[in-house]
Amino acid sequence: MGFSLTGTHVVYFIASVIIASAVSGVLVAVTNNVNTSLSETGDRVQTQLDTDFKIVNDPNNIPNITGYYRFYIKNIGGRKLETTNTTFNLFVDGEIISTAKYNFSEESIQVGDITTIYVVNSEISSGDHDLRVVGPQAVYDEFEFKI
Repeated sequence: MGFSLTGTHVVYFIASVIIASAVSGVLVAVTNNVNTSLSETGDRVQTQLDTDFKIVNDPNNIPNITGYYRFYIKNIGGRKLETTNTTFNLFVDGEIISTAKYNFSEESIQVGDITTIYVVNSEISSGDHDLRVVGPQAVYDEFEFKI
């Protein structure tokens, strides 16, 4: 006896269920990957929005004490800032300052707190200058001052 019409329908039904399951699995995997990617991107954007600081010196009176110029940074963001030579870079008049030539008074500052950056005097000559401090998430502040 041959294969009946009902048998053919059963085979087609089983094949369509298998294909639908495979397509569903692929769609679930793709949706999960998109969701994870959007979540990670959102976290990075939130971190960048919460990271902010301001240089709060008097531009005409930069303290020069014991061989170091002092610059003050205030955390005006929404989270604690790690203040180390690996998380911050300093530029004076567009030239990067070597990490050995500056340091911070504290390793981190809470929201609203101020820390001091000590820059070796030999790195800044007298005259008008521009200081750019680049922090985490490439957030930066610029400050024009006179020595």
